[in-house]
Amino acid sequence: MPGTTSWHTLLEHIAELPPDATLLTPLSRDPFRITETQEHRLLVEYEHESETVPLQREQFETLLQRVQDAAGGFSLDRLPSEAEPYATVLSLHPRFELDDRAGTLTEIDTPSGSPLVDTDAGFESSSAAAAEHTEREEPDLPVYADALLLIDALERHDPTALDGMETAALVNLYTLLSDVQRNADALRQEVSESLLGRLHHDRQVSGQYGSIQRTARRNRSLKDDADVLAVLEDAGIDRDRVTSVDPAKVDEALAVTELAESAVYEIERSEYVRKAEVDEEEKESRLQGLKDQLAGADEETDELQQEIEALEARIDDLTSFDSGASFRSPSGGET
Repeated sequence: MPGTTSWHTLLEHIAELPPDATLLTPLSRDPFRITETQEHRLLVEYEHESETVPLQREQFETLLQRVQDAAGGFSLDRLPSEAEPYATVLSLHPRFELDDRAGTLTEIDTPSGSPLVDTDAGFESSSAAAAEHTEREEPDLPVYADALLLIDALERHDPTALDGMETAALVNLYTLLSDVQRNADALRQEVSESLLGRLHHDRQVSGQYGSIQRTARRNRSLKDDADVLAVLEDAGIDRDRVTSVDPAKVDEALAVTELAESAVYEIERSEYVRKAEVDEEEKESRLQGLKDQLAGADEETDELQQEIEALEARIDDLTSFDSGASFRSPSGGET
């Protein structure tokens, strides 16, 4: 970056980070950490890669210049994937602010912290670390309650033998499945809307169980019949070919003209989040861990129950009276 003062200021703030501080790339959210600072570069290491990646001082200078030239902040969408860590590291400088929700990197006058730096959890995400140290609380959500009921039903009835299940049990199972699906879809839509503001381009963002990406959907509908017919007639298309303005016939007509779709279609563009892939191994591993925990809890409960029963039997032996029992006196005689 221009001048050694700014560069050294950045190095000073990096030096203040704990050795295991985790940083996140702004778009793909890949965790990484700074392993070494040198006079003309930084060395970083990604969580899932053992190879060290150098971040050159010259590249920081280029990014800084682009940030200063951009009115209203530099758009992170313009960053190539390999340049993402530069933006996160530059946000450690007190004169630069990274807004990961707005997707901008801006030069500022008032120092601010970076939202993509976790100084507590190392390569473990702060949310995962917090979950490990926080008591589990039941969320007040319809899908949670329905899911618990569904789990209970699945434990009491064998879903692999539906033909042998009683009608009432089938009705309960169907009802719970329907409720879980409806409430899960409603919550999924809310989560999707929240994610849209955090996703950029078509890059995948990974979590523990899978990954998602932002994509777009085009919705189109024909304009008024008279407008469509007039446009096609001006283009030399006989109106009889598209009488009643059938979309299929209109598409055939468009294919032999230079008309754009927008000339005859009202096109709306909407964005949504779609599931890109699922990490089945991670899901299975986590599920197995939960099963092991439950099994361990059952074993401890069984062992405790056995100890209680043994103690109760011992107390019963000591306090019960057997009329046919013989007792020896201290002198050795029987009484």
